[in-house]
Amino acid sequence: MELQPGREAVVRVAVATLWTSPEAVRPIDCPALTAGVDIPTWVSGMDTEQQVGDCVLSQLLLGERVLVSELRADGWARVVAVEQPAAKLDPLGYPGWLPAGQLAVPDPAHTSTDHPLVVDATVTGLHATPNGPVVLPGVVVGTRLIPAGPPRGDWRPVHVPGRATPLWLPDAHLVPAPATSPTAEQALAVAQRLLDVVYIWGGLSAHGIDCSGLVHLAWRRFGVLLPRDADDQAVATTPLPLGAERPGDLYFFARPGRKIHHIGIVTATPGDGGQRRMLHACYRRRRVIEEPLPADRTATLVGAHRV
Repeated sequence: MELQPGREAVVRVAVATLWTSPEAVRPIDCPALTAGVDIPTWVSGMDTEQQVGDCVLSQLLLGERVLVSELRADGWARVVAVEQPAAKLDPLGYPGWLPAGQLAVPDPAHTSTDHPLVVDATVTGLHATPNGPVVLPGVVVGTRLIPAGPPRGDWRPVHVPGRATPLWLPDAHLVPAPATSPTAEQALAVAQRLLDVVYIWGGLSAHGIDCSGLVHLAWRRFGVLLPRDADDQAVATTPLPLGAERPGDLYFFARPGRKIHHIGIVTATPGDGGQRRMLHACYRRRRVIEEPLPADRTATLVGAHRV
């Protein structure tokens, strides 16, 4: 079967990048555009200004569902990422463009209801056989996979979109998809594993990430689909009185009269002097860092929320 407008498709690469338009891509973006996508090479090839180019909207993980709305003759597909809520843009999810070669038609025999597994390793690779060559590198934490049978020794076979035969990864890199919501501390622990990951505008993976992507991915690991953007995340979470926040809650930041532009994850209960700490993907430092709130962040802090 082929991709068709009006029907769902699934991501067949480890990490697919969602673009504002096909015309917005730059020469530096080539490693992110092929069917053999290489996100680490793409990230490492960018300078600090290219890391924050606004041509990138978001990223999608292996197996993530999209609704195809348009297919172009030059190989691009306009899609809606239905697992990334973005109510102000589209009630169905986050809209944007992907290379059609990074998508596959879903196999109805391999659905997400088949006791899915979740990648818990920060980054792993899928192998052709147990202990065999890696054929799909760069798979990241939070990726959901459908088991293709019981483990064989320390290895587990999984179904992969667009592939006729299962691939394998270490069974220790997988956990069952959670049946209950995580504690705030559990989500924080996932985010802490991404400390020092490069800041990429629109990034949503352990190869490169932005502030709202860090929050989305940490909760997504546990099956909680928060909106993709920080201002939408504020709407979807519960406000707290400042001072009542605890590790794993969220800080939101906005300039006077402007919408929320930044988000961080609380890492410490505020001290007697009101000192606050957070983990966040920092635009200025171009890294995921954990730090006390500097004065300029404190000046734009507009609230604490709980998921």
